[in-house]
Amino acid sequence: MFATYRPILSLLRGTAFLLAASGLHGLLLPLRGQIEGFSTASLGLMGTAWAGGFVAGCFFAPRLVRRAGHVRAFGAFAASGAIIALLTGLIVDQYFWILLRAFTGFTMAGAFMVIESWLNEKATNENRGTVFGLYMMVTYASIMGGQMIVAGGDVRSASLFMITGILFCLSLIPTAVSTQSTPRPLQDVKLDVKGLYANSPVSAVACLLIGIANGAWGTLGAVYGARIGISTAEIALMMSLVVVAGAAMQLPAGRLSDTTDRRFVLAGAAFGAALVAVLIFLVAPRSGVFVIVLTAAYGAFAYTLYSIAVAHANDHARAEDFVKVSGGLLLLYGFGTMIGPLLAAALMGSVRPEGLFLATALAHLSLTGYTLLRIRARAPVPIENRDAFKTQPADRALTPEATRLDPRRKVETDG
Repeated sequence: MFATYRPILSLLRGTAFLLAASGLHGLLLPLRGQIEGFSTASLGLMGTAWAGGFVAGCFFAPRLVRRAGHVRAFGAFAASGAIIALLTGLIVDQYFWILLRAFTGFTMAGAFMVIESWLNEKATNENRGTVFGLYMMVTYASIMGGQMIVAGGDVRSASLFMITGILFCLSLIPTAVSTQSTPRPLQDVKLDVKGLYANSPVSAVACLLIGIANGAWGTLGAVYGARIGISTAEIALMMSLVVVAGAAMQLPAGRLSDTTDRRFVLAGAAFGAALVAVLIFLVAPRSGVFVIVLTAAYGAFAYTLYSIAVAHANDHARAEDFVKVSGGLLLLYGFGTMIGPLLAAALMGSVRPEGLFLATALAHLSLTGYTLLRIRARAPVPIENRDAFKTQPADRALTPEATRLDPRRKVETDG
């Protein structure tokens, strides 16, 4: 049995290093930028640039992979990530960092697409669920591990940038020495907004709004922590626990959505996230422990939403359209993450650090209201006709290629 999973475990080791590097770099930049006095607008633009590069990478990286091959393309993406990480440590300039973040997003999208297609090639309908589960475990653990490295280093020095570069380089080794066959070429990514909206208006709008909220938090959460005066270790723990709390709550929320109209669960979780966000905005806590508890509660609601929205869309989609629908919703989510940091930066600059939560609350309240309106306009899918809920990996490690790895795809190949 172990021999069956050995090629997959090798790829997952490379994934772990790549995600640790991404998690470390993504947290390090806003913290160092805050120390250097970068404007809130610039810090927000870094998140928008990263998201824009990531979405562009989903569209254009497959062409590069087809031209160079999976191994060489992945080597180029990972090496580019290392070079960019080292450049951000050498040249500390907010405008230069914004430009580099766009390139980072592009290279990360390409690297993830290579890994996800490779894992999909090795997965069968019998072990696809196990492979997908292992990928999720590695994703969450590696991102959290990378973020926690910040707690043990000095944000003001260049050492953490060097460690980021080392982690990117380490991600090269498992694929470079692999003797496994090269996967089939990546398929081009397409976005059919009209078709997505026709299939499920709630899911299409939800993924855009969830992207706005999660993009705002993912980019400026660390800046919020620094501005209210909690320690670097507390900021790293806060950012990690938000994602972990969301991951832990996906399964109970998903199981609940399997037994009732998923839109009620979606609206309830969105309202819960908005309620916690408004509470943080009004109370303006300054105790590190209190902030961590409140933000973890926020994450438990906010980071369950995407999986529920995708599950609802797939309830309405034909089995053969699963990949197209899930991949399209992910791209809508990506466009939302481009908007969120700009909105949050404007509110943080004009109000106070808690303006970040005002931005997320606006997105979540809009989602709640729209979902409740749609409940009155369209009957739910009968429970016996629904696909079972499945959790989703962390949003910063997910490309349309990952939808081909999802265990629900076996319906297509068996059919």
